[in-house]
Amino acid sequence: MSLSATLLPERLAVCRLPPDAPLPSLPGPFLSITRTAEELSVVCALEHAPEATRRSEGWRALKLEGPFELSVCGVLAPLATALAGAGVSLLPIATFDTDYLLIREEHLERAVPALAEAS
Repeated sequence: MSLSATLLPERLAVCRLPPDAPLPSLPGPFLSITRTAEELSVVCALEHAPEATRRSEGWRALKLEGPFELSVCGVLAPLATALAGAGVSLLPIATFDTDYLLIREEHLERAVPALAEAS
């Protein structure tokens, strides 16, 4: 499967809030909110990240150009393997239509060629 990816312009933050925190209302073209029994995780534009939270800054998102059917297997596997080989960790986020790879901004120079070779 040939894949192409687009680097989104926003710098992102990954935030951890208490599991019973209210859902934040945040602006921006990229926002992901996941609640579990242990936490409320928010990925959003750095400038809109909730204050007084545990957070990790300096992330960028690569959008895999979809849409992908939910039944398609193995979309991320070769990309994750290529990134691991380049020493780059990733945080994947999936939506109904496509997948996003969150990568630390300082690792983009290694990540982009590794992904290009894998796709």
